Amino acid sequence: MLAEGLRECEALAHLDVGQNEIGDEGAGMLAEVLGKCTALAHFDLGMNEISAEGAGTLAAGLGECTALAHLSLTGNNIGAEGAGRLAAGLRESKVRSHLVLVGCNIGDEGAGILAGGLGECKALAH
Repeated sequence: MLAEGLRECEALAHLDVGQNEIGDEGAGMLAEVLGKCTALAHFDLGMNEISAEGAGTLAAGLGECTALAHLSLTGNNIGAEGAGRLAAGLRESKVRSHLVLVGCNIGDEGAGILAGGLGECKALAH
C-alpha cells in the first residue's frame, strides 16, 4: 500500500520507514515507484529485514531518484552480495551525499566490493 501511495507523491522529500519489516518484497515494490518520487532527498530503510536481493532491487530503482542525497539501509543483513549489488546500482544513480550501511554485515569482502564499485560513483561524498 505504501508503494502505491508513493506513485502520487512527487513532492515527498523525506521518507523514513525504518523498523517496519518491509523485507525484500516490500523493497522491490518501493523500487518500482522510486522514479516517481523526484523530490525525494532522504530515504531511510533501516532495520527492515532487507537482504542482498532487496538491496539489489532497490539499487536498480535508484537511477531515477535525481534529488536523493541520503540513503540508509542500516541494520539490514545485505552481506557482501548485497554490497556488490548496491555498488553496481549506485554507479548509475544520482545519490549525492550519504550512504549509510551500519550493521549490514558486509564484512571485508563486501567492503572491498563496495569500495571498488563506489570508486566510480562521482557524486557520493560520505
